[in-house]
Amino acid sequence: MPHLTLTGEPIQISARQDLRCKRGRIANGGTAVHAATFIRQRRIVLDGDLLSSDDELRRILIHELFHFVWARLGNRVRRSFERLLAAQRTAPGELGWSAEYRKHKLSAGDVRQRSRKWREYCCEAFCDTAAYLYARSRRHGEFTLPGSERQKRIAWFGKNLGPKHVRI
Repeated sequence: MPHLTLTGEPIQISARQDLRCKRGRIANGGTAVHAATFIRQRRIVLDGDLLSSDDELRRILIHELFHFVWARLGNRVRRSFERLLAAQRTAPGELGWSAEYRKHKLSAGDVRQRSRKWREYCCEAFCDTAAYLYARSRRHGEFTLPGSERQKRIAWFGKNLGPKHVRI
């Protein structure tokens, strides 16, 4: 497991009941979400209901922290993960809802052109995979990616992140 190393300003983590987002902002009447991360502001907002479940809080918080890791990975490493996902494009399922619903909206053209939809899917799949690996929970209704494809992602993380320090 990589060691997460905080660099720069601390990350502010807060909770809010009935957390909803619309167009990348917290908004009343938006879509209900478990959490929202604001990279430039170094801020994570969690839905208050997560505070009553250690397992779910750990899974979601790890997912959100790995948004900072994704932002700091070099292009070479991010593109390597994109190639893995492109090869898994027709495999059913995912390791979290945030990646799965984006995966269903992708077209072959999105992958070829590295569209915004594709890049957002790649980020969410990376963060969902990290949460799957490091949250210590191997069973969840959102873990629907077949075992053989999970193993490829685990191997990718081991090769590209391994036990080294990863900056957030």
